[in-house]
Amino acid sequence: MPDNSKTRDGKARTLLIEIGTEELPPKTLQFLSGTFLECIASGLETACMLGDVNGPRHSFASPRRIAAKIEQVYSVQPDQNRLRKGPAVSAAFGDNGSPTSAAEGFARSCGVSVSDLDTQKTGKGEWLVYAQTIPGKTLESIIPEILDDAIRQLPIPKRMRWGDCEHEFVRPLHWLLALHGDAVMDFEMMGLNAGRITHGHRFHAPGNLLIGDADRYADELREAGHVIADYASRKSAIQEQVNQLAEQNDLKVLIDSDLLDEVAGLTEWPVALEGSFDERFLKLPREVLIETMASHQKYFSMVDQEGRIASRFIVVANLQSQDPQRVRKGNERVLGARLADAEFFWDKDQKIPLMDQFERLKTVVFHNKLGSILDKSHRIVGLARKISEYLNLDEEAVEMASRLCKTDLVTEMVGEFPKLQGVVGRYYAHAQGIDPDVAEAIESHYLPRFSGDRLPSAGTASSVAIADRIDTLCGIFACGDVPSGESDPFGLRRASLGVLRILAENQIDLDLEDVTDWSMKLYREQGWADIDTGQAVRQNVIQYVLGRSRQLMLSKGYDAGLWNAVMGGVPTRPLDLVNRIESIQKLVNEEREVAESIIAINKRISNMLKNESGEPASPTEIDLSLIQHKSELELANTLVDMESAVLEDRQHGNYANGYRSLFRICGHIDQFFDNVLVNAENPRVRHNRIKLLQSIRSMFLEVVDFSQIRIRKS
Repeated sequence: MPDNSKTRDGKARTLLIEIGTEELPPKTLQFLSGTFLECIASGLETACMLGDVNGPRHSFASPRRIAAKIEQVYSVQPDQNRLRKGPAVSAAFGDNGSPTSAAEGFARSCGVSVSDLDTQKTGKGEWLVYAQTIPGKTLESIIPEILDDAIRQLPIPKRMRWGDCEHEFVRPLHWLLALHGDAVMDFEMMGLNAGRITHGHRFHAPGNLLIGDADRYADELREAGHVIADYASRKSAIQEQVNQLAEQNDLKVLIDSDLLDEVAGLTEWPVALEGSFDERFLKLPREVLIETMASHQKYFSMVDQEGRIASRFIVVANLQSQDPQRVRKGNERVLGARLADAEFFWDKDQKIPLMDQFERLKTVVFHNKLGSILDKSHRIVGLARKISEYLNLDEEAVEMASRLCKTDLVTEMVGEFPKLQGVVGRYYAHAQGIDPDVAEAIESHYLPRFSGDRLPSAGTASSVAIADRIDTLCGIFACGDVPSGESDPFGLRRASLGVLRILAENQIDLDLEDVTDWSMKLYREQGWADIDTGQAVRQNVIQYVLGRSRQLMLSKGYDAGLWNAVMGGVPTRPLDLVNRIESIQKLVNEEREVAESIIAINKRISNMLKNESGEPASPTEIDLSLIQHKSELELANTLVDMESAVLEDRQHGNYANGYRSLFRICGHIDQFFDNVLVNAENPRVRHNRIKLLQSIRSMFLEVVDFSQIRIRKS
């Protein structure tokens, strides 16, 4: 490794890089700028240019720029003292002392003569070496490569070109600002020459703006350019303004974090204004009003002190208008037209009963190999019916809910507001006098939509939710579109976590083997002959779903070892899986001595059997005539007596009692190991004793693989 000297020319100063662009995507703006900063900082650290690798750094982002400011950046790299090792001295010189071709070749590679080389003694002999000092590169010569690497690493799904250049970025570039302290850096990137010129607000400060010093960037841009470059500051200013406007009207503003982020990404100089709309639109569902204002117009909704939606809104303009009343009226006029459209959809949709929309689902494609949403709905009906039969639910309500759960997808309202699928169906079902339990299921079968979201209620809604997700999982696996890496276009990870949470948290004891069998049978009955619904695919679905339970249990604070231990028992009922993990954690916490004894015995048996092959054994395979020792007989008899009790406890989920039964056999196992030689000379006796241990091991594994558990020292 080279020895990097700390002596260098130039003092550490603040580095500022700003890329000016056309309007950037608002939803990814903050992440884009943060990644830009970290990539540049990482490149500078690798190049040994940072005075403090943990020093202050800050990212900036507005619709027309991303910028990175990093303090304590040197203008020159440290010199590098490098020692190159050549051939051994014995091979470098001949008998007469003249240099050999090896020595001359090494000298040429170093750019010197043989006489300029030194020697170095090591434990393995004496070698030719050459010590050289490599001058450090300047920041100006290094930064273009660092910026190129940073831009390549940016999370841009689709890059674009502009003009006749070959450069690519998320939007066309217009300027490049690069300062080291108060000095302009002289380099070129993507066809732009670096300078100290930036651009302020399009309307408030349309001309060029000169930044005098990197440390003054944000202040000068704000004071002279009417741009709040700091994303967090801009977001905070927006939140403060909208809250103040709401309070002035004795109302509360509905702050949606995604909307707040998007508005912050759309503005450089945010100014909040309030407006109102015709109260006749208040007859529309609350969610429709909020979605119209948020999705179409990026407006914030307000509610009164009782939580009722108010006929007022807040718009955040991107300038300080000289005629705010005109801006307000313009936004009110646009919103009025949007709400009139929503009112038209609402009235038109209600003229068609949801049941009459069912057949129209054939116009919506679910998957090119799995048919339409109508085909999927028929499968959901069949699968939900099987689930309701198994759980003794109201089969008529479940069938109605599963038949109607997707019908709002073909309504005008959902066509305009896709986010409201399910919500719109619930409103239409209530308006049409449909059973409230069914109406609730139309909306909540989509739950949970994201991590930590609420769940559908147990019963009708949960049955439809499970049927919907299992149908998707089985169908996508059957046609071979299994997710790989980070790619998951059909949301199978989210679907799996939803199934697990619904079953576990709503205390629904369903076996994944059963529901996947039912689902695959429905695909076969529909005649999808070109997909694979075989046993191997069904097992892949089950393993995939259960594999997501690891993430779920870790998020609840359980140790990965507990999950590994329970999965060793190959459970296929998610509720049972969670119960096992919770019960073993309780055992470890409350009956530590019992847990430690069981774990120790399991590890001892596992070590004894690790080189043994064969299928798991049962007590019926043990030949009592080959038993030669009292301890061996007592263990065999105890095993036979316990097997049915442990099985019954496991079937009823009474794991606490089952653990105590397993603990009682531990003493007999200890005596067996103390008094009996497993590797007996007689091969039949040895085989019988191995079968005895395998039977015990199998009984433990039916509950938990205790050998996987690690108990932390208290």
